[in-house]
Amino acid sequence: MTWKLFKGKNSDESDTQASATTPSQESNGEGKGRPTPKRKQAEEKNLRPLVPKDRKASRKAAKERMRAKEDAQYEAMRTGDITNMPKAERLPWRIYIRDYVDARFGISELTMPVILVFFVFTLIAAFFSQPLYLAATIFIYAYAIAVVIDLAFMWFKLKKKLIEKYGERAVARGSRSASYAWMRAWQMRRWRIPKPKYPKRGHWPE
Repeated sequence: MTWKLFKGKNSDESDTQASATTPSQESNGEGKGRPTPKRKQAEEKNLRPLVPKDRKASRKAAKERMRAKEDAQYEAMRTGDITNMPKAERLPWRIYIRDYVDARFGISELTMPVILVFFVFTLIAAFFSQPLYLAATIFIYAYAIAVVIDLAFMWFKLKKKLIEKYGERAVARGSRSASYAWMRAWQMRRWRIPKPKYPKRGHWPE
């Protein structure tokens, strides 16, 4: 409790005015720390929901954008447009691998036609000639061994060139350069994706 020893008429009037004005200011929202109506409206206007209202439409739009991006990247690989290919296909050592594999001829790229001919031939030979069936079986085993030797010899030479030009990172396990080269060498040249840079063989990368 505070004692006012010199309490006069003026002090009583000032206390009455202060008590009268304070509730009115608080009721009008003009107190300290409270946003003005305009500021409050601006904050509510700038608020955005963390989760979209229509989740199904949002997922559908995201899928359409992803599909359009994938279609554009595939078209770039089909036409040989390096600038619009996926990031992994634009790596310099992958471009070198493609150019190196496309410049050479290997028996491994005949794998699919050979398997198809072997299947038809053995199917016919099994009914008409057992010696022909045995000969075809020996041939397919010999061809498989030749493919393995061809791919191993190709990678042995290509690996040395990649290390000389790009360092160990180009042939590290995470780069998957070996499997990338083998898979491309297995495909027929006209069916390879990304499309070969040159229409004919013999253009070796520098």
